[in-house]
Amino acid sequence: MRGFVHHIDLSVRDPAASRPFYEAVLGFIGYRIGTEYAHGGCDFDLRDADGRFGSVGIRLASGGNADRAHDRYAPGLHHLAWTAAGRHDVEALYQVLLTIGAVVLDPPRDYPEYGAGYYAVFFADPDGLKLEFCHVP
Repeated sequence: MRGFVHHIDLSVRDPAASRPFYEAVLGFIGYRIGTEYAHGGCDFDLRDADGRFGSVGIRLASGGNADRAHDRYAPGLHHLAWTAAGRHDVEALYQVLLTIGAVVLDPPRDYPEYGAGYYAVFFADPDGLKLEFCHVP
């Protein structure tokens, strides 16, 4: 599909420490480990029955700000959202997040300010990157 996001790479302070979080979250959504990199980073790949492909990679952060937490209001990525199959799917991921001790920013609920029937959970990765799992009927 034209305009569909093919892949996104996220910079993390410690890929080995972030990996279990992403394995739990992305594994729940249906992503599987694809490529693994020497620095501990990896790609999580998703393929559907029609052959569409998407990938989320975690990479070792480098440079002058590599050891600071993510600031979603600085230039760069504000947050990343995935589509859920339904409200039940949002609730199920929320349970996964609680099980792994993830930081839940906003628990599952309706967000009418984002559209009719919008239901989501907002959470953060180990570096503070805001993530979302939403259902929009």
